[in-house]
Amino acid sequence: MPLPTSGRAPLTRVRSRPVRAGIVILPDKRWADARERWTRAEEYGFAHAWTYDHLGWRDLVEGPWFDSMMTLTAAAAATKTIRLGTLVASPNFRHPVHFAREIAALDDISQGRVILGLGAGAAAPSFDALVLGWPELSPRQRVDRFGEFVELLDLLLREQQVTWRGSYYEAVDARATPGCVQKPRVPFVVAANGRRSMGIAERFGEAWITTGARTDDLETWWKSVAERAERFAGSGDRYLSLDAAPGFSLSSRGFFEEQVGRAAELGFTDAITHWPRPDSWYAGDESVLEEVAAQVLPQLTP
Repeated sequence: MPLPTSGRAPLTRVRSRPVRAGIVILPDKRWADARERWTRAEEYGFAHAWTYDHLGWRDLVEGPWFDSMMTLTAAAAATKTIRLGTLVASPNFRHPVHFAREIAALDDISQGRVILGLGAGAAAPSFDALVLGWPELSPRQRVDRFGEFVELLDLLLREQQVTWRGSYYEAVDARATPGCVQKPRVPFVVAANGRRSMGIAERFGEAWITTGARTDDLETWWKSVAERAERFAGSGDRYLSLDAAPGFSLSSRGFFEEQVGRAAELGFTDAITHWPRPDSWYAGDESVLEEVAAQVLPQLTP
């Protein structure tokens, strides 16, 4: 079934308002096989590359799955210029005190190339929300916990010594020496779709990322993205996860161009796709990725 399009000229829109392109590489392969993908992402000209930060994800929990921070550390050693990040790290299984140490180490190893994607975390019955046996939280509680998570993480990465107490987290004389390579800390890309989580992104984020609404209709999805872009009042960069739409952005070169162009029209500075997989989630043909890298990415802002 052909993917719906607007019928407009995508190349004109990409050129008229360029954006940066990023790519997600799922941590579902052993490093001996995954390494090439990270180095190719840099060679292709993507501005940033990401991986999911989960203990297990959807039905892929039954197959190979590796830790995000270790994967990004290996990617940092294998690359030189591409920015690297989590899409997204959440409070579901992380404490800000230890996580701040991991982030600072990764920023040091990568020589200041980390972008930290942060989100509230999927609710039960997601694997991350259930595997540790913690009590299930309401949507309001999840946003409350996320607010504490981001606020404490911000303090830990900025200050040398932190004592802090909230409803969900506590830090007693936590140390951050020597801190991040990037000053005052690594940039936060905060995922938010609702008003309260957008407030967290506006307060703490150097950038905001949205996935739009869940829907099976492409035009309805774009309408939801436009509504969120209109509501968001932050001044930083704006990221869009293209593959939250009902249709894989790398289904074809033309579809990718059109999706990026529509993101640009709505004021997004960055658009993120996924590395094609042979089946299941983000199933696609790597030849499309190669075509996009050769003919589309050179037109976008590096």
